[in-house]
Amino acid sequence: DRLLDPAARVGTSTPKADPAGDYTWQLFERIEQQGRAGAFAKLSSKALQITGGPNALPVPEGRNAYGALLVQGKADLFVTYCTNATAAVLEEPTLAVTALPASVNVATRYGVTVLNGAAPAATRWVDFLLGPQGQAVLGRLGFGRP
Repeated sequence: DRLLDPAARVGTSTPKADPAGDYTWQLFERIEQQGRAGAFAKLSSKALQITGGPNALPVPEGRNAYGALLVQGKADLFVTYCTNATAAVLEEPTLAVTALPASVNVATRYGVTVLNGAAPAATRWVDFLLGPQGQAVLGRLGFGRP
C-alpha cells in the first residue's frame, strides 16, 4: 500500500544498469500478480531511478547512498537490498526498514567458491565467510544464513 500511495516518492536502482533495479521491477510485477491491477504500470512509471545507473544522484563521500538520499528528501522510501537498508539505518537511525511480504519479495542468492589452484588465502577467506565469525558479520549486514 505504501508503494502504491500516489504521494509516495519511491526511490529505486536502475533496471538494466543494476541488478537491484531488475529485482525491483520483478517486485512490481509480483505486486500486480498478487491482485493489485495496474500496479506494475503505476510503480514502474513513478519509480525514481536514482541509484545504480547513468542518472544516479550524487552522494557525499563515504555515505550510504540510500540513507543519504532519503535524508536529503530525494525519495520518501527506497526499495533496495536488505544489506543496503541495514547499512542505511546504522548510518541514519531515524530511518526504518520494512520487510516485504514473502508473496512479492524477490530474494537473491549468492554463491562462493574457491577456484582450483587459487592462493591459500582464498580458501582461508571462504572458510572465514562460512564460519561463525564470518556468518556473524554477514548477519549484522542483513544477509541470511546459507
